[in-house]
Amino acid sequence: MMRIFSLYVLAFVFALSLTACPASKNSGNPSQPLQEEMTADSSVIVGAARFDSYVPELLGKKVALFSNHTGMVGDRHTLDHLLERGVDVVCLFSPEHGFRGTADAGQHVSSSVDPETGIRIASLYDGKRRGPDPALVDSLDIIVVDIQDVGLRYYTYYASMVELMNAALKAGKSFMVLDRPNPNGMTVDGPILDMKYKSGVGRLPITTVHGMTLGELALMANGEGWLEDGGKVNLTVIPCENYTHQTRYRLPIAPSPNLQTMTSIYLYPSICYFEGTPVSLGRGTDKPFMIYGHPDMKNRTFEFTPRSVAGAKNPPLLDQLCHGVDLSSISDEDAIAQGINLEYVIDAYNDLNIGDEFFTKFFELLAGRGDIREMIEQGMSAEEIKATWADDVKRFREQRRPYLLYNE
Repeated sequence: MMRIFSLYVLAFVFALSLTACPASKNSGNPSQPLQEEMTADSSVIVGAARFDSYVPELLGKKVALFSNHTGMVGDRHTLDHLLERGVDVVCLFSPEHGFRGTADAGQHVSSSVDPETGIRIASLYDGKRRGPDPALVDSLDIIVVDIQDVGLRYYTYYASMVELMNAALKAGKSFMVLDRPNPNGMTVDGPILDMKYKSGVGRLPITTVHGMTLGELALMANGEGWLEDGGKVNLTVIPCENYTHQTRYRLPIAPSPNLQTMTSIYLYPSICYFEGTPVSLGRGTDKPFMIYGHPDMKNRTFEFTPRSVAGAKNPPLLDQLCHGVDLSSISDEDAIAQGINLEYVIDAYNDLNIGDEFFTKFFELLAGRGDIREMIEQGMSAEEIKATWADDVKRFREQRRPYLLYNE
């Protein structure tokens, strides 16, 4: 039976709201609009909305859809549109945060069955294996991707896409990306990943902020031989229309539980480094990725206390009063212009004055290089550190150029 996915999501959101902690304005629920109640640029047509360009290729095939709550065309999920047009969707792949987008960062999400259609939901983040079940992939004809990314090397959706590309390559299956804009698509910044630090938060040798859409990244992974054994999957990308890398594309739905505003998405390249430190970046508050602080930080007028909320059930420094900095009023222009700004990490490092204990091993995985911690400890400024990866940015811009689908 065909499901009306959008009604299911609305019911799910309502049920979630009944138990949500009032400390968070958006209750950590990404199925709701962003806190600013913004809508995406109506002139941009996402790949998934271009049905005539790809549905004929899917008819008569066994299709798996890699998506989550962001895979919407208008007020209906892409899955609804595919089923309505007679596409045989036999499996749904879900990423970090789950198919509904409500699980905590890093939380293992079990596979399940969609109650409305009986379609299998195969989690790519269940902690049991890397990549999908090969037997499941063997039963398919094509894997289709429709998910909203935010353009950072440590945002895990693209890594899951690469795992699916590798699985399709091994099984001789086709692969299709229904492209969506990158809200950070105007920015390229950070060092190219030293593959010695390859992990779930760093999968490809790309800059930290890569400025590419998932479709462009898929083309680059294919073209640069970054898939297993340098192979190339049978790849189709359905591009967006009326989009360039300078388009200020404002997301209509929060892409994950703790990126609830465009400000948080623009600050994400700078604030995420706190994940590799003892400092809170606001998980468990109504301003995640827009604030930072710690109980021992001194002479700060801004205070906050992380609480257990949906999407951040056990946040760092839970129930501890933190002193720190509120960046939520920064303008979009200033947040975008700074790209990666290590001043915030340096500020907290100097304040806490605990030396190397300030950093965890996860910091290197986020940084993608082994020397940034040392630069901070040696007292280098944010500008001096940024200058060390300027050549990487220049080189990556040239390397990615053949794969760009949209004007820079």
